[in-house]
Amino acid sequence: MLKNRLKELRARDGLNQTELAKLAGVSRQTISLLERDEYTPSVVIALKISQIFNEPVESVFRIEEDEE
Repeated sequence: MLKNRLKELRARDGLNQTELAKLAGVSRQTISLLERDEYTPSVVIALKISQIFNEPVESVFRIEEDEE
């Protein structure tokens, strides 16, 4: 499962979902879905968001294995 730090990074940079969406070229709903781990971004979107926060992509998004 793909996890992310979007809420944390938005708070750090003082951005709301709408502002981040505009910068990334996606809808606010997409940001909301990402934050709830209900949407997996394309590589392009993941890279854009990482650049906005000036963070490596693997610092913003990470894969967590499901424990069974």
